Amino acid sequence: MRQSDISVIFDMDGTIFDTERLVLDCWERVGERHGIPGIREVFMRCIGTNHARTQEIVFGHYGKEFPYEKFSGESSVLFHEIADKEGIPVKPGAAELLKYLSEHKIPLGLASSTRLAVVTQELQAAGLYGYFQVVVGGDLLKNSKPAPDIYLMTCERMGVLPEKTYAVEDSYNGIRSAHSAGLHPIMVPDLTPATEEMQSLSEAVFTDLFEVREYFGTVLGGE
Repeated sequence: MRQSDISVIFDMDGTIFDTERLVLDCWERVGERHGIPGIREVFMRCIGTNHARTQEIVFGHYGKEFPYEKFSGESSVLFHEIADKEGIPVKPGAAELLKYLSEHKIPLGLASSTRLAVVTQELQAAGLYGYFQVVVGGDLLKNSKPAPDIYLMTCERMGVLPEKTYAVEDSYNGIRSAHSAGLHPIMVPDLTPATEEMQSLSEAVFTDLFEVREYFGTVLGGE
């Protein structure tokens, strides 16, 4: 396969950055502070979705009287306190994979459910923003993952065909989104293991991004 034949779109949280675990921990702390039962289980269902869809899931479980914005604000403060102090950890192999694909002239995009301003800031802080031709945040469209919209938008803005594009994802909602959009999903599980459904929807499942780098070496002809 020629290098120009393919493109790759990445998810961000849980795929490039080890942020989903931190977000979940912050929500658990808010839950403990306010005596909210079952918060971990609820927010596990929110992995890979945007702010609006997360709110829908939370309201569906706790009711529409749940003070979501208040608690979301508290969780965000905790997240940024930790991130500002310790930094946001980059997933092992992420920088190496992005460098490898960039060196081989593979068009790269990013499709994250997180707000574009946050995505941009975090990628720039990690020195990774320049690898991507197109960056799309979850606030740029109505329907969140698992709907295919964000991957279709990213492909359109990149000027690439979904059927010739790989998607690197960690979450169930992300894999469903990429598959529905007609891309070739590659799953690198983070907080949730690869279920039978994920195995069936994914082109391949790997334990880390170093394995993904090896996979693309094979795709590109053993380089």
